[in-house]
Amino acid sequence: MKLSTRSRYGTRMVLDLAKRFNEGPVRIGDIAEREGISAKYLEQLIIPLKRANFITSVRGPKGGHMLTRPPEEITVGDVVKALEGGMNFTVCVENPSKCDRSPECLTRDIWEAASKAMYDKLDSMTLAGLLSQKNCK
Repeated sequence: MKLSTRSRYGTRMVLDLAKRFNEGPVRIGDIAEREGISAKYLEQLIIPLKRANFITSVRGPKGGHMLTRPPEEITVGDVVKALEGGMNFTVCVENPSKCDRSPECLTRDIWEAASKAMYDKLDSMTLAGLLSQKNCK
């Protein structure tokens, strides 16, 4: 399984905002330049992150985007879930009624355990924690 570019690039964008948490709004163009990601693509990623209330926008000449909460309160799991719309290894893990075999399926338990392990790890890592691991400024 591969993590989509939505999650990888979205996490990079949110980390860029976390680095500048107390500096006011950050322009998408500046993030795009620093991260080497298309500004158009980042604009698409902002939408679900705003909907999930992780990012807010300020209009005007000094406008841009900011995190709605401190980096200590946002996990990588939060970002991935917002961008992927949840992310289990199989559809039946999230919604057992989608598969007629769910009640007797021999493999469903392992997909459920693997999904849980992945999210337990992602949910244990905050943006602030990631930044402190790499001594980012």
